[in-house]
Amino acid sequence: MDKLLLIDDEADVQYSFRRIFNSPEIELATATSGEEGLKLIPKLKPDLVITDIRMGGINGLETLRRLRQLDPKLPVILMTAYGTTQMAIEAMKLGAYDYILKPFDVPKLKQLVQAALKAARDMKQVVSYEPLLESEDYDQGIVGRSEPMQNVFKLIGQLAASDATALITGESGTGKELVARAIYHHSQRSGQPFIAINCAAIPENLLESELFGHEKGAFTGATNQRVGKFEQCNHGTIFLDEIGDMSLATQTKILRVLQSGTFERVGGNETVKVDVRVIAATNKLLERAVSAREFREDLFYRLNVVRIQMPPLRERRGDIRLLVNYFLQKLAQAQKQKPKSIAVEALTILENFHWPGNVRELENVIQRAIVVAKGDAILPGDLPADITRTPASVKGDTTKLNAVESSAAPDLASLARILFQWARGNKELKIIPAIERELILNALRETNGNQVHAAKLLGITRATLRKRVEKFHIQRELSIH
Repeated sequence: MDKLLLIDDEADVQYSFRRIFNSPEIELATATSGEEGLKLIPKLKPDLVITDIRMGGINGLETLRRLRQLDPKLPVILMTAYGTTQMAIEAMKLGAYDYILKPFDVPKLKQLVQAALKAARDMKQVVSYEPLLESEDYDQGIVGRSEPMQNVFKLIGQLAASDATALITGESGTGKELVARAIYHHSQRSGQPFIAINCAAIPENLLESELFGHEKGAFTGATNQRVGKFEQCNHGTIFLDEIGDMSLATQTKILRVLQSGTFERVGGNETVKVDVRVIAATNKLLERAVSAREFREDLFYRLNVVRIQMPPLRERRGDIRLLVNYFLQKLAQAQKQKPKSIAVEALTILENFHWPGNVRELENVIQRAIVVAKGDAILPGDLPADITRTPASVKGDTTKLNAVESSAAPDLASLARILFQWARGNKELKIIPAIERELILNALRETNGNQVHAAKLLGITRATLRKRVEKFHIQRELSIH
């Protein structure tokens, strides 16, 4: 349960918050002054504080200063009337998570609170990268004993002991953010803020403002000055996920921050100086993007100081049993239930699957299986159909398929015969849609998700490709933006 502390001397505001956050997932405590709120902190240990700026006694700005002294990682949201916006801006420079204007928009307030609570969890939950599962508490761990994961653990340790910029690469779902948080939690900046930004999830025209802030009147809708994430994260660590989707203009500003620690807000002339460690991640091949002039070469070299390549799950199959056990324990703890077991046959199916969605997909499959399982054990029938219908006979045909693939002139007739033999053992399989789906997946992987190039490779139009992507639900597997 998340704990939320509201500091406001208006009874109407307190009443509104009790109605808005009347949820078993949130425990709401209230205080009518900054002094009272500060006294509640040691006992309540809130995950988030929301405070008004103008109150009797010490104001919100002084309350924020003292809260930052008590716990620099505690997110604080300021509430302000239109006439006191500048004071809220000053408060954010001191480390507030964000601010909202009164009267507040309820959906936006809820969205902001959820984002702040997630940031609080990210900063509190220490990510373990010890490979021994027995020593973990199934809260936040990176699981694996395979050689590729051992190499990842070594690099995390080396990065945690330094302040170097890091670039984490790998397919979607391999655990890049978890690695970034492990580096943060074991670094010298672990007592300072950690902010994660998904560059692909924010529209291009808003990303620069989100990162660097903007001045009043900088663009349509910029009715007030706003402090960006880099200022909020001063002395801390910022994680730029999917940095390969960032525009060239924003890349230029990121490069300047890495070089000099300075930038200007959008529409502003004042130079802002910050001390922020940058960890970046992408599922794209940045070298290819540099060659295509879609990513700045100088920024690539600045980010690529230490690189961690996350292995796909199909290259660390020996970790699948560990991961299954980990997710069974973790999900059982979350539901406060006894962990389910898994049948050997079901585990074998999971170990033989190719996992295009990697560890994230495996966790989703285990979560689904726990829900649909009728007994205390997960059986093959509790797994999704697209997992169970991957035939064991495919493994037996691997040599033939490799021979066809590696030949100078592929024998399509032989390939077709192998595929039909495969289909005979799986009467429920619709062979043409299945093959079509795999061809599209491979084309998109080959082109790093570029639908124009993938369509040319397949000999179809981009419109046809889009329809197939929607039909086969391919977006979630490739995180195409």
